[in-house]
Amino acid sequence: MKYRRIWDISFDSLLTHKLRTFLTMLGVIFGVAAVIAMLSIGEGAKREALEQISILGINNVVVYAKIPDYSVSTDQGMARSPGLSLEDANNIAEFTDLVANVVPIRIEGISQVRSGGEEANTRVVATLPSYIYSTSIEVGRGRFISEIDDATFAQVCVLGAATKRKLFAFSDALGKTVQIGDLNFTVIGVMADKYIGRGKVEGFELRNLNEDIYIPFNTAVKKIERYYEELAKVIAMHKEGDEEEMKFNIPEIDQMIVTVRDISQVGAVTKLVERVLIRRHAEVDDYRIVVPESLLRQTQKTQQIFNIVMGAIAGISLLVGGIGIMNIMLASVLERTREIGIRRAVGATQNDVMRQFLLEAVAICLLGCVVGVALGLFLSKAVSFYAKWPTVVSFYSIILAVGVSAAVGMIFGLYPARKAAQLDVIEALRYE
Repeated sequence: MKYRRIWDISFDSLLTHKLRTFLTMLGVIFGVAAVIAMLSIGEGAKREALEQISILGINNVVVYAKIPDYSVSTDQGMARSPGLSLEDANNIAEFTDLVANVVPIRIEGISQVRSGGEEANTRVVATLPSYIYSTSIEVGRGRFISEIDDATFAQVCVLGAATKRKLFAFSDALGKTVQIGDLNFTVIGVMADKYIGRGKVEGFELRNLNEDIYIPFNTAVKKIERYYEELAKVIAMHKEGDEEEMKFNIPEIDQMIVTVRDISQVGAVTKLVERVLIRRHAEVDDYRIVVPESLLRQTQKTQQIFNIVMGAIAGISLLVGGIGIMNIMLASVLERTREIGIRRAVGATQNDVMRQFLLEAVAICLLGCVVGVALGLFLSKAVSFYAKWPTVVSFYSIILAVGVSAAVGMIFGLYPARKAAQLDVIEALRYE
């Protein structure tokens, strides 16, 4: 019997019992929708994590200044430690075989900037021109801070994309003046808009770089009073803030980015940085080291566990759908026993009967797959819209869903199809 004829017979049978066919497909529909939605959520989370970690720089080691842990540090040791300083950066930069660049960063205690009648909540970042080479940020318009700007204490600044929009909306910001504290700075550049996502990777909080303003490091040192954000938090929590302040030296810089020459040497450079800081800081815990490459490995491990769990849940849904298909197909074989006997009597072979029932099972799965893919796409968009989670539907997930659906139809339809093909012709004709 030709496959076209078998196909027509199979579809006629499915259309004859529309409600039963639809109910049989429900397990496959929800299973496929779960596969599409879960994989899209997983892929979206993976890409977001990669983008966020790339902001820190995959070949960087980032050091943050912090208030010492009083439970493990003595007052004498805290007094001896200079805190995170330019000298720390210079010491680490001497290891030129391993380290390509070291960038100090100072966060100024100015939360609002002005231009004309507009104000913006922002973060003023004092850094060196090499900062742009150690991070993934890019200049959208104009230029970044230069060596000459830093050497001459120039009052120039580069705006983050969000800060530019708040201060100047759609007008050109280049050449305009921005008031930072009591000083006026000329805008020489605007950074490209950077996607930040939810701003957290493995518990590590990321800033929104679009809200930063960059000024020359030496300009800040000479013209802006030093402000240490962590100290302000302590003083806010304790009434006797002076006591807390006297126990340690205020760090000269807030952050330090160490760029490694070869990503394979990130571990070695991390240990190097730890040794230098332990020696220079008298073993006082007044800094924190973050390794983006390590964060990436942790994120990937977490993502693998997430994918396995979500895949298992979706697989159970498809398994339940497959069992439903087998159950309905067995009932269909019993219901159509006389029809099978007549077809066998007029010349249909066992293979013809088997192909017919197997095709019906696969057809149910593929039709359910089509509806499931549509539902999965809808669910992924709904999750992205309402939960604000990034979702990415890949071509791979759709191919996987179609392939698994076809496999479910073949596997769970095989037994009912063989049972139908092996019915005794005489017994089938006598069946009422």
